[in-house]
Amino acid sequence: MVPGCARACQLPFETMGAVQPRLLWPFRLQKTAGRLVRGTALLWGSLLQLGMEHQGSQKRLLGGAAEVQMCQAILPSHANHLGELSAGQLLKWIDTTACLAAEKHAGVSCVTASVDDIQFEETARVGQIINIKAKVIRAFKTSMEISIKVIVQDTFTRTQKLVSVAFSTFVTKPVGGEKVQLKPVTLLTEQDQVEHDMASERRKVRLQHEDTFQSLMRESSKFADAICDQEDSTVSTGDTWVQSIELVLPPHANHHGNTFGGQIMAWMETVANISASRLCCSHPILKSVDMFKFRGPSTVGDRLVFNAIVNNTFQEWVEVGVRVEAYNCEEWSKGQGRHINSAFLIYYAVDDNEERIVFPRVKPISKDDVRRYRGAIARKRIRLGRKYVVSHKEDIPLHVHWDENNQVYLSHSNVDALKALAAKSGWEVTSAGGKVKMHTLEERDVLSVWVEKQVERSANLAFDLLSDFTKRPQWDPHFFNTYVVAVKSVTLASIPPSPQYNRSEITCAGFLIRAVDSNSCTVSYLNQISSSILPYFAGNIGGWSRTIEEAAASCIQFIEEATIDRFIKK
Repeated sequence: MVPGCARACQLPFETMGAVQPRLLWPFRLQKTAGRLVRGTALLWGSLLQLGMEHQGSQKRLLGGAAEVQMCQAILPSHANHLGELSAGQLLKWIDTTACLAAEKHAGVSCVTASVDDIQFEETARVGQIINIKAKVIRAFKTSMEISIKVIVQDTFTRTQKLVSVAFSTFVTKPVGGEKVQLKPVTLLTEQDQVEHDMASERRKVRLQHEDTFQSLMRESSKFADAICDQEDSTVSTGDTWVQSIELVLPPHANHHGNTFGGQIMAWMETVANISASRLCCSHPILKSVDMFKFRGPSTVGDRLVFNAIVNNTFQEWVEVGVRVEAYNCEEWSKGQGRHINSAFLIYYAVDDNEERIVFPRVKPISKDDVRRYRGAIARKRIRLGRKYVVSHKEDIPLHVHWDENNQVYLSHSNVDALKALAAKSGWEVTSAGGKVKMHTLEERDVLSVWVEKQVERSANLAFDLLSDFTKRPQWDPHFFNTYVVAVKSVTLASIPPSPQYNRSEITCAGFLIRAVDSNSCTVSYLNQISSSILPYFAGNIGGWSRTIEEAAASCIQFIEEATIDRFIKK
């Protein structure tokens, strides 16, 4: 082994503080029996089994959680112009199924309070079968969480694919002016217990959502978005504004007499789609929906006014905000509406070659435009923190066996991969404060993080402190002021797998150190996140944890307080 190699491979994890104290080179170790990874790691963890379990005919034992299943054949009337199941129609079916599951458990009428982030993984077409399962996961005092899983089945091949997974919160309608106290969900299996525990964690995140959002909004106001200030190649957000009105008729009402929540969501999706199309000059495709928040009811005879506008664009996708106001006859004449719903929908679009379109940037003009623009950046962080735990798939094993024969190949391939990751376009600032700035890069289902640190010390000293490699790359002029410490997963015979621990896989991670002048440098940490590392990053990306920023500040302090003499003596 090359002297110092093991220590260098540890550096991206030890220095950035993204790992618990237990660490055996070069893998992060996680104690499985003790459930060390709480919160984000387990927050949505049960979703994977829930979303991908086999669709058999086995029935749950009597007395378990209330569960409802809806099967629908997709007809032309359910489809859009492409012959695919329209997002609005699917939202209607999802809301109906979830409501019936809630009422099965409660025994009284229930209404939708909110729908968590909905991720659409697959499309369904005319002639296929949609299967929607809704199950009450946990009941609180007057509200309950319902998990929704959508599967599409091909009629001829009978192959099945996961279309979407979401969580809804329903509340009971008061009976005789008194709130209905819900009975607890009966837990029959170990999986029921896991889902029950995770529902409580998800509820905490929902309750903290507004505080997290406001904190991120304050943080985003501290740094200027250079793209926002550019005049060229930007589109005014006002050009994307869309307004539409609907009169609520009896067919639009639910069995309570109120406007059907699924119908409202479908109308919201229609205006949002039109708004997004004004940027891409194509047919946008719904990728996800931020939390639907139902603020109040509407009834038959109300006029519903929908306002949609593009808040911000992020390379290959765009966020559209929709606000819904309801008016009865008197309110309509006075122009005094009731804010009953709001949501944020995420779209992408493809060209004739099925390649994703890059959206033009938008330029906020008014104070409200700026607020929505920065709000989209904050919501993006929260969505990233949730999405990559909700939808992540198990990685193919990445590690390779290390020996003296392939050490040169591993070293060169690590460095090349790290430089290629740093050189990619599309990095976007997600947070900035002091000497630390964090960027993220989304490439389909791959997420990468770049933490940039400004250090008031020379690049030479920073490199010496962050690795055991002492040779300066004098043979390559491109490396004159650039140093690299890169790692990937390897298997060491001296450290065999242990049944008590899980080894995390490293795709591409490491440091790039660039000289600014003779007395300062920029230290960049990059990581192409794999599913095993994701729990440690998701909270920081989502805004409810700051361990990465804190570790980065500690790293800066470590380098700046060190001296060459002290390092040599050590």
